[in-house]
Amino acid sequence: MTPFITESSHLVNPLASSLQLETSASRLDGVPRDLEDSICFETGRLLQAAGVSLRLPQEITAQSIVLWQRFSIGPDGGSFLEYDAEVSDASIMGEWKYPDHLTASQATAAAALYLAAKSTGHSQSPRNVITVFSCLAGIRPEYPDRMTNEGHSVANFHIAEADYELARERLYRMESIILRTLGFNTHVAVPFTLCINYMQTLDTFKSHTKGSLAAKRAFAHLNSALLSPQLLCLTHQPSSLATASIYLAARETDVKLPEVEWWEVFDVDREELGFLVVALKSLEGFAMEEKRRWGRKKVPLTVLDLESELERRKMLDVGE
Repeated sequence: MTPFITESSHLVNPLASSLQLETSASRLDGVPRDLEDSICFETGRLLQAAGVSLRLPQEITAQSIVLWQRFSIGPDGGSFLEYDAEVSDASIMGEWKYPDHLTASQATAAAALYLAAKSTGHSQSPRNVITVFSCLAGIRPEYPDRMTNEGHSVANFHIAEADYELARERLYRMESIILRTLGFNTHVAVPFTLCINYMQTLDTFKSHTKGSLAAKRAFAHLNSALLSPQLLCLTHQPSSLATASIYLAARETDVKLPEVEWWEVFDVDREELGFLVVALKSLEGFAMEEKRRWGRKKVPLTVLDLESELERRKMLDVGE
């Protein structure tokens, strides 16, 4: 694929090029931009729910989302009409079965999370990852509300051994595809630690109560950035995201910051700060619109569902 723009530091990320952002494999295959945004948003939610189910640190979950986003952009990336965003193997879905022709589909989100956790102290077995994603695939779109319902909890979900062996091989294959597509560059710097360091530098914890509240709000904005349709984590460095989240959190919690252009100390100019602030604030409206648009319907994360949605849209266009 087109190389990412790289910098040599563990505190910065390779950034996506304009070509990768403007032309994705999915859009070249005919997936409209609005539908692509919905799939990215829903996959981010799926990965967040999987991270919670596996009790992973948020840093690892964030890294998995960024890896999946990197894989999905660019003309040489993974197309949604070629790779599913969730586990969709008919043989391991229990009552939530998909047609047999999808048994060769890949689980990109599961592989991204497995890959992100693999080299850390929180690595997960293929069985854990497959079980969690297989369970979550059946309870979308309201992951938190239904994860503990009888018959839907991860603890109660069982996969037959033969089916697990098949799913594990597909997980390994998808992992290798992601690695090859990314040129084996899996480095992802996340802004959470930087955010706390910056807040300490700015003396925002002078008032413990307000400082703690501001930190929670800043982290909430950083988590929002992971789901942004603008793919903020692919286009801006962690230092910029941390700075914008602090700026917003301070205004929301009435925490005083220096009355100078303090963001320049962290190598962020006013224009970039303004863009990020607007982008972070806009996510709430985007999420509400997605909820209104899809309701209790499932965003098409499998090849078959996506093909059906595209066909439905085509029929509506013909009818008009």
